[in-house]
Amino acid sequence: MNVVYNFSAGPAMMPKDVLLQATKELQNWKQSGSSIIEISHRSEEFIQVALEAEQDLRDLLNIPDHFKVLFCQGGARGQFSAVPMNLLSCDKKADYINSGYWSECAFIESKKYCIPKSILIKKKHYDRKTFLLPMKKWNFNKDSEYIHYCPNETIDGLSIYEEPCFNDKVIIADFSSCILSREINIENYDLIYAGAQKNIGPAGITIIIIRENLIKFCSKISPSILDYKNILQYNSMFNTPPTFSWYLSGLVFKWLKKNGGLKNIEKLNKKKADLLYKKIDDSDFYINNIDIKNRSNMNVVFYLKDPQLNSIFLEKASLIGLKYLKGHRIVGGMRASIYNAMPLAGVQALINFMSYFENRYG
Repeated sequence: MNVVYNFSAGPAMMPKDVLLQATKELQNWKQSGSSIIEISHRSEEFIQVALEAEQDLRDLLNIPDHFKVLFCQGGARGQFSAVPMNLLSCDKKADYINSGYWSECAFIESKKYCIPKSILIKKKHYDRKTFLLPMKKWNFNKDSEYIHYCPNETIDGLSIYEEPCFNDKVIIADFSSCILSREINIENYDLIYAGAQKNIGPAGITIIIIRENLIKFCSKISPSILDYKNILQYNSMFNTPPTFSWYLSGLVFKWLKKNGGLKNIEKLNKKKADLLYKKIDDSDFYINNIDIKNRSNMNVVFYLKDPQLNSIFLEKASLIGLKYLKGHRIVGGMRASIYNAMPLAGVQALINFMSYFENRYG
């Protein structure tokens, strides 16, 4: 059987060492005679798992004490509603930076709870390459209560690497697909949220990193499980949390720390992406239509010059263990998601296959 490299955008490939440890511990966690999935979330044993996970995340991201970390459910889509319900009343305004599919989804959902303005920053050069306007050109409302944006658009293959510096604005960022992939300065943000199923762990848990002074208001219509104040009061255990996802996320945090933290993983992610983009750029057979400064290091979107070859490319790639390379139905083409867990060998295997396929069908 070939080695399988999983290029899925999410749920995504997880570190092999983490899966091996979880497999080893599954039936008899820490010699307790029980599985981690059978242990009460209110037990001393699981509370220790939760505390370690939070501390390891704080260490990795250098999260200051005046930020609270919440482990929630509902994915990033849940936060599309939770953010305005926790921060605004229905007659307040907010700015939503539109850089692609997911930021547009957040804007649409927010219409139910506030008065949002969509600020389109996705543009095209004369050569038809897509780029995103730099932050200094974002056209804000003067009276908006916060700015929401998405640093990495998984479907579009677009990224914003610039960090916000707007002293008079509250900054909300959906880091679902790039959290823990590079170093960031938490102080530049007021609220970060991230679904787990890309760089954190399995689907089912969502992390909120929020400046403590923002946890003060929640709309009366908000469900209790989306109320940040309520979640904080109950230490993220107001209702039964997704314990297995929490446990596995904690193992991923420890794996990252063991492997040099975010400084090292950022270098590796850049190396992987640069190699793959170079292969695309050096060929007339493969196409990427994104300006270099906005190319995602997490989700590499590319197209074949002849779209009729798409199905053959995917079939033959899958046969040799290069899985889930089909692009999102909205944009088509191919998408190689190369999150933290994707080894350099996986990217090299894809590049080798691309060379073979070009020689065979080009």
